[in-house]
Amino acid sequence: MLNDIKTDAQQRMTKSVDALRHELQRLRTGRANTALVEHLKVNYYGTDVPITQVANIVVSDARSLTITPWEKNMVQAVEKSILASDLGLNPTTAGTVIRINLPQLTEERRKELSKHVAHAGEEAKIAVRNIRRDAMHHVKELLKDKQITEDEERKAEDEVQKLTDKFVKDVDGVVKAKEDELMAL
Repeated sequence: MLNDIKTDAQQRMTKSVDALRHELQRLRTGRANTALVEHLKVNYYGTDVPITQVANIVVSDARSLTITPWEKNMVQAVEKSILASDLGLNPTTAGTVIRINLPQLTEERRKELSKHVAHAGEEAKIAVRNIRRDAMHHVKELLKDKQITEDEERKAEDEVQKLTDKFVKDVDGVVKAKEDELMAL
């Protein structure tokens, strides 16, 4: 029972850290990254589908992306999707190829993005702490139902706390790495 609680808490905490990594991957830094546009939806014959299902996205150099739709008539739909997004990117079209040049980030924008990264990290820490709270609650219920002893309860709570500390440290590491990437020229 206690092992199940700890295993469940560890899996949920891992998912929280992975979700943070995934969210921060979409954040625009100084370098081009395909994850920047992969979440965009494109209208494909009346249905919104991910851009990766209608086009090939490639990092052509450090500051530009190249998007090649598989069908010629999808060029305008992909371009429209990029313009409608909140990314603030201006695509340039040459025939069937769409290029996106990423301008250098200003110092003000870097600081703004850094605050966003810190906020996302804090939300991930809160999620990890909520998972700890749930695990502790389950352990206390087991004690109340007399399925475990007080010593087992204390030991389980210590292990859950160590797990929480480890994942909070992981979140701090992910946030620090992203902030360093943002502030690098």
